[in-house]
Amino acid sequence: MVLGVSGGIAAYKACELLRRLTESGHDVRVVPTASALHFVGEATWSALSGHPVSTEVWTDVHEVAHVRIGQAADLVVVAPATADTLAKAAHGLAGDLLTNTLLTARCPVVFAPAMHTEMWEHPATRENVATLRRRGAVVIEPAVGRLTGVDTGKGRLPDPGEIFEVCRRVLAAGRAAGARRDLAGRHVVVSAGGTREPLDPVRFLGNRSSGKQGYALARAAVARGARVTLVSANSALPDPAGADVVRVGTAMQLREAMLKAAPDADVVVMAAAVADFRPATYATGKIKKRDGQEPEPIALVRNPDILAELSAERARPGQLVVGFAAETDDVVPNGRAKLARKGCDLLVVNEVGEHKTFGAEENEAVVLGADGSETPVPYGPKEALAETVWDLVARALPPATDA
Repeated sequence: MVLGVSGGIAAYKACELLRRLTESGHDVRVVPTASALHFVGEATWSALSGHPVSTEVWTDVHEVAHVRIGQAADLVVVAPATADTLAKAAHGLAGDLLTNTLLTARCPVVFAPAMHTEMWEHPATRENVATLRRRGAVVIEPAVGRLTGVDTGKGRLPDPGEIFEVCRRVLAAGRAAGARRDLAGRHVVVSAGGTREPLDPVRFLGNRSSGKQGYALARAAVARGARVTLVSANSALPDPAGADVVRVGTAMQLREAMLKAAPDADVVVMAAAVADFRPATYATGKIKKRDGQEPEPIALVRNPDILAELSAERARPGQLVVGFAAETDDVVPNGRAKLARKGCDLLVVNEVGEHKTFGAEENEAVVLGADGSETPVPYGPKEALAETVWDLVARALPPATDA
């Protein structure tokens, strides 16, 4: 693997990414730009990777390093990728060892941008990103947060652990027979987690959902080239690298966020566990326990059926809607009935319980199709279920059209 590092303050975070890559068994060659060495020195990269480090094409000329490094790579990841590096890559410039490596690489390439918000939003940068994505590169959306100085906004390097997950998935997909970036150019919206309906300032009605399945779907979609919007309800998981994360709490907030994001989406996936009911009234003060008195009954009202609403009011032709159903018995028959009621294209049905699915790393499900199809997914990692869902979605999507 090749880790390209360009000249931004986030270069120090690439040390953590390098550690994760080497500890997972990969042989990593670090190729920094000259500017990157102002932030992290050559000795650090050499010590962490176990390889000599150079920025120049003139080093070890007899080995033709400016060609050989890219030719031999299984994956190239550039983290951080500055606006300057993205521009050079998009225009095929080859002024140093990193840009030469990018030109000669015939393997998957991942860019993890990091820059100030104004630079990321500039039309030139946006066009360069679009060009790289059209050519098949994975350009991760930057995170939102604290930048250099007092600035805050979109442009922060995603968490190194999440960049590692993208690299792992891209590398695995590249090795799979017939694998392709079949969601490139698509926008997918995924909900995850569990809604909470407040009773009073300290209590709520909720469920056991951790958000792990929805986050696995988001990560897999990023690795397959999609632009991903993740609507996250009360999940403590780190933001998936490359996904735009919208945080919500209640079912009504989740509904608002999904309806706002859906009009621009090719695929909408409702993986969140949404409360069917909410308290009819909200107590502005903590509900007190009074000696000798039983509590007042809590009246509930029904929440909107977000999945059915998204299915019935599709914002664009050919949009696919995928739902999730948690069942405790008669899993497939109940799932078939729910699929008909909701009107979605695919319904992922799994059996849940106190020690099943919720909060676990594994899942087992059946994916039911509106066409009568039935795809069982055996017990295994939630990311395996995510890949199966996207396989089915990719086959069902109409051909992409240029906007």
